[in-house]
Amino acid sequence: MSKVLIACVWLLGSAYGAMAHATSVVFLNPGMSTETFWVSYAQFMQAGAKDLGLHLRVRYSERDTRNTLNQAREALQGSERPDYLVLVNEQYVAPQILRMAQGSGVKLLIVNNALTADQVQLLNARNDADVMGSMVANDEQAGYLMLTDLLRQHGPAKPGESIDLLAFSGTKTTPAAQLREKGLRRALAEHPEVRLRQLVSGEWSRQRAFEQAVLLFKRYPQTALVWSANDEMALGAMQALQDSGRVPGQEVLFSAVNSSPQILQARLDGRLSTLVAGHFTLGGWAMVLIHDDAKGVPIDAHGGRDRQEALFQLIDATQAQRLLAPAAPVDFRALSAVGKPASYRYPFSLQLLLR
Repeated sequence: MSKVLIACVWLLGSAYGAMAHATSVVFLNPGMSTETFWVSYAQFMQAGAKDLGLHLRVRYSERDTRNTLNQAREALQGSERPDYLVLVNEQYVAPQILRMAQGSGVKLLIVNNALTADQVQLLNARNDADVMGSMVANDEQAGYLMLTDLLRQHGPAKPGESIDLLAFSGTKTTPAAQLREKGLRRALAEHPEVRLRQLVSGEWSRQRAFEQAVLLFKRYPQTALVWSANDEMALGAMQALQDSGRVPGQEVLFSAVNSSPQILQARLDGRLSTLVAGHFTLGGWAMVLIHDDAKGVPIDAHGGRDRQEALFQLIDATQAQRLLAPAAPVDFRALSAVGKPASYRYPFSLQLLLR
């Protein structure tokens, strides 16, 4: 065999070996494969995985927990198990997946919706070596920020009068929805002049929120503020107001969470008064934690096992325009804690995308 051929075989073998040993990750995406938030979430996650040399596979549940459980079973009990499984405790599905994972050798990381206190107690999950930990955003703060910013823009109530509010929360069995609602309640406690006329579960759906809002605007014609736990519900409620002949952003002020192109455009147009965003980056930051764990850096070495990241922030018109533009690539490798001092803290923030 010639030296050239030997060299080629060696190079091919090296490349194959690098691919074969790439850390593998499966993400159980709870959303729809056509859902703007969860698609953009997965795209940012893929960008992080690629930059960090991870092999990531995304499985969409299409918002059906039966699909999630089947996908988890395949990943954890099948013949080709990943090194890591990333999951969301959407509709409280995590305990069943954790039970499946016992003895699988697959490490688990929970994002966006962590285990509830009751689930932790029942599962004693913190003592399960296969559970790396969790990483969530500050959802309670997001709910609080939305109402306080709406009130700032609305201005004080007239003496003896109140400010009527409608609220659209997400799926009841989703910790993030509950936390955002908790933030709403905190803001309400600070502003007794606000009268919450009704809080409904829009289940993250534009169509459901539209149908609810058609009835609610008729029932409460003096509504001045609308608080929505995501962008889809806000867009549905805004459409209902427009269909009634009124103007969003003028006669009624709206708020929303997320950064889909439609909601960013609504923020620029003034139809949406308050926007909070940033948590779509969680999956990307999770890739950094997995990369570091695979390199021998434990998750609790630089900020704790169960992490709450301050990712949500109010988005002004300039930032909305920036988020609508093609994003500059993030240097995920530079965020790694590998080789960093013990005092290093991961600088996860939406600002990394707004520079």
